[in-house]
Amino acid sequence: MPGMPTVNLSLGARSYTVHVENNSLDSVGYLTGRLRLSGKAAVISDSNVYPLYGDKVIQSLTDAGYSTSLHVFEAGEASKNLSTVEQIVNEMVAEGHDRSSFVVALGGGVVGDMAGFIASIYYRGIPFIQIPTTVMAQVDSSVGGKTAVDIAGGKNLIGAFHQPALVVADPTTLLSLPPRVLREGMAEMVKHAAIRKPHMLHPLHRLADEIDLGFTLNTIERLPSIIAENIAIKARIVEEDERETRGVRAYLNLGHTLGHGIEASVPYGELLHGEVVSLGLRGALWLSRKYCGLSERAEREVLDTLAALELPLTLPEGVEVERALKFTASDKKFSGGSIRFVLLAAPGEPVLSEEVTPEDLAAAMQLLTTPVTR
Repeated sequence: MPGMPTVNLSLGARSYTVHVENNSLDSVGYLTGRLRLSGKAAVISDSNVYPLYGDKVIQSLTDAGYSTSLHVFEAGEASKNLSTVEQIVNEMVAEGHDRSSFVVALGGGVVGDMAGFIASIYYRGIPFIQIPTTVMAQVDSSVGGKTAVDIAGGKNLIGAFHQPALVVADPTTLLSLPPRVLREGMAEMVKHAAIRKPHMLHPLHRLADEIDLGFTLNTIERLPSIIAENIAIKARIVEEDERETRGVRAYLNLGHTLGHGIEASVPYGELLHGEVVSLGLRGALWLSRKYCGLSERAEREVLDTLAALELPLTLPEGVEVERALKFTASDKKFSGGSIRFVLLAAPGEPVLSEEVTPEDLAAAMQLLTTPVTR
């Protein structure tokens, strides 16, 4: 819609726009029409999100002249696997989808990852639209074109780069989220602040207070600009290094190497992605002080923000250090047996280091068993 805040990603033929506006779900059909997509839409969602927003999105697409089919799977990371992919692909075939069709991903990161992967392989690749409905998905996973599913050996190990044709982020969808899910998504905001815009840490402290008290109208009105600023950080990095070949895009993995190991070591859903990123950030900051001279003050500012958001900084009971380290070793960020670890030299200055040793990882993981000292 005219005047709608946007973030543009310039990727040549794969360029697209992220629209960030309250109540923009009503505009999905209009915005899709502007892309001149003419085929049938396969709307993929999960059992939590579809009852809340599915009818609105399908109605908007229908009003714009599109025919649709609906594909809903059981909510949760445990569904993000090849079995669910095969089930949905078979449904799409039965519904008559062909190479002129497109996918609409309505939901959080699990939906976006899997629906994007399906779009990347169906008829060797069809367009897809991201409609992220969580903080995590809006500021991170819906932008950048990484799609994947999990296997027993680890998270996101089967996937493809497949950029969306459009992203529609409606911050009012965040109002339906429980506080824990709101908070975990903000871990990625803290990461963005650490690697590019440290001044964003202060507003996140304020948001932490508002989660406790309940979002006011003023909060809701501020959300689009906060979300858009985070999306812009990721967008600029993706433009520099779309397929993570130059090392720049790896900066977005700050906190993720240890975090993914922890996440994979426990049953799906026991720890949320942002919660393990918070833990991973603590470990990465500690290693940054060792190898990059990160100041104690800078480390403290990030840790204090995570603490204000009530994100974990100590491993919960039941997480086995050795098991988490085993999964850390299988992470995609290991190349040829060497560790490519993102550290922070100073606020806003990430570096990609190969100095971190397996012993360092073990020490950092062990650190996470102890409380943060003040």
